[in-house]
Amino acid sequence: MPRRREVPKRKVEKDPRYGDWLVSKFVNCMMRDGKKALSEKILYSVLEDIERRTKDDPLKIFKRAVENVKPQVEVKSRRVGGSTYQVPVEVRPERRTALAIRWLLSYSSKRGERNMVNKLSAELIDAANHRGSAVKKKDDTHRMAEANKAFSHFRF
Repeated sequence: MPRRREVPKRKVEKDPRYGDWLVSKFVNCMMRDGKKALSEKILYSVLEDIERRTKDDPLKIFKRAVENVKPQVEVKSRRVGGSTYQVPVEVRPERRTALAIRWLLSYSSKRGERNMVNKLSAELIDAANHRGSAVKKKDDTHRMAEANKAFSHFRF
């Protein structure tokens, strides 16, 4: 939280090939050590692989996968009188997208396929079909919030 003034949000430029800000944001989150061209190449290969596997519009499947992984609620720790409670709170839209992208990338890198293109395309196809580890993470987060909804009166 800034002390002086509110920091303005940076606008994410649209992707040159697909003209979509979500693709551009995904590329930026996937990037390591400033190698944006490499992460663009990987994501474009993933989208081509998805099109080849499913015979459907890859951008539609990509957006559906991200949408299926976005969490609605999460739990935050709140200390009240010496004990810590897990308080369920609603997730802001920007954080929803960021969490979905982060979960998709982390769980795809842990998969057993050969390279990142195969791993990420398989995870995106699974997420679009409500399967996969990233969707399981979202369900676990929702289940945790549901189990702790008795503490929702401790909200910030």
